[in-house]
Order: sequence, then structure tokens, then C-alpha cells
Amino acid sequence: MEAIPISRFKARCLAVMERVRRTGRGVRITRYGRPVADVVPAAVQERAPRNLGSLAADTIVRGDIVAPAVAPDEWEAVR
Repeated sequence: MEAIPISRFKARCLAVMERVRRTGRGVRITRYGRPVADVVPAAVQERAPRNLGSLAADTIVRGDIVAPAVAPDEWEAVR
């Protein structure tokens, strides 16, 4: 693992992180020669399956889905 001083990391942070992502090799950040942190590649995340439309075959629409379930004159708030 390559080691770089914290001052150089601070000046070139984005470039160092891009190099770690691209090469897959970590970088150790040091301060006065002692390790402070390790920058390592992120673990690969698997995408969750998309559920959009997964129940389309199981759904049956019966009647008007926009109209109120009961007539407005039956609403208690209207009385």
C-alpha cells in the first residue's frame, strides 16, 4: 500500500481518490510518518431489483378508481 503525507493528500485529495477507484489499490495517509487513515476502494454494491410493475399481472381494476367510494351526500363532513 502506498503511503503519502497528509499535506499532499489534502492538496490532491480528489486525484488520489480517483486513482484508488481506478487501480483498486489503497493509499495510506500519514502524519509525521505515522498512519492516520487508509483510503481503500469502496465495496461493490449490488443493485436491488426494481419492483416497478412487478404486480401488473396480478392486478385487476374493477370500476372507476378515481371516483369516491361513497356518494358525497353520505360524507359526514358535508352535513
